Amino acid sequence: MFDALTWAVSLTALALAAWCGHAAYRDQPTKDWHFIGMAVVTVLALVQLVVGIVRLAQGDKPADSATIFVSYLIGSACAIPAAGFMSLTERTRWGSVTVAAGAVVLAVLEVRLWDVWGGGHA
Repeated sequence: MFDALTWAVSLTALALAAWCGHAAYRDQPTKDWHFIGMAVVTVLALVQLVVGIVRLAQGDKPADSATIFVSYLIGSACAIPAAGFMSLTERTRWGSVTVAAGAVVLAVLEVRLWDVWGGGHA
């Protein structure tokens, strides 16, 4: 797949996790600025979803199953919006914890996505 995009999604997700984790440490809920950060990470994940589907449509194949690959792409695109929505229902520090956890999950999904595509194979 596109390694630079995978790195970008992973690093921005980890930055979002640190930022929301810091807000939780300071006993703060998610704020408008956090949602802007979530939007940036989500846009990158959506771009990755489109790039991954286009690569599959062009005939490129992941090292593992294409179904698993698409499932990870969809999960990656949904991780931050789901965490953001959940943080809206919990307007305490735990909303920030939820987004931080969702962002860490996204970073882990990116590593797995890279591995499924064949990045971990020599």
